[in-house]
Amino acid sequence: PCVVSQWSAWSGCAEPCKAAARFRRREIIQEPRNGGEACPALEERAGCMEYWTGQGTECKQSLIPALITTGGFGKARKKRAAADGKERAGYCVEFQLLTITPGCQHSPHSYTRWMWYLREGHTVCVECQHPALDPRSQHCSGDGTGSNKKQLLHWRAVGNPRCQGTWRRTRQLDTCSCPSVHSFLFI
Repeated sequence: PCVVSQWSAWSGCAEPCKAAARFRRREIIQEPRNGGEACPALEERAGCMEYWTGQGTECKQSLIPALITTGGFGKARKKRAAADGKERAGYCVEFQLLTITPGCQHSPHSYTRWMWYLREGHTVCVECQHPALDPRSQHCSGDGTGSNKKQLLHWRAVGNPRCQGTWRRTRQLDTCSCPSVHSFLFI
């Protein structure tokens, strides 16, 4: 039968700051002879995302997955965060949910039950407020700033690593009036 080497280490991402591919290879040590078993695949590819350029600078905001939690956390956050009035008040971004992993529906803890209400196709409203609002950029990580309307963006739910998905940014609102059921916060 064919004999192959061990897999090489995974390559780096083909392109920084883009959804790209990485690969690994193995070599043929012995070709099959006399009707022996054929060689298996010699290359594997996998998706990857590199968040730093080759020069060591962070990629554009629109490529960073958004970390979200329930909007109900906002009232408690505002009480704890002693904003001194110099920070921007915050803003909201509306997204259309495109994909949701099944892990969102299987959150056993009471603090993750908000994930049960996530549904593909729904529009959700995510608030960016202090302290998640970066004082330098005046944005929250993963808010999709700089993305185009067709670009798929990624999000992850805080408290359940199996709950994540994609969404598309529809618009930014400078004053927030998010509905309570589909209201979330950037972390």
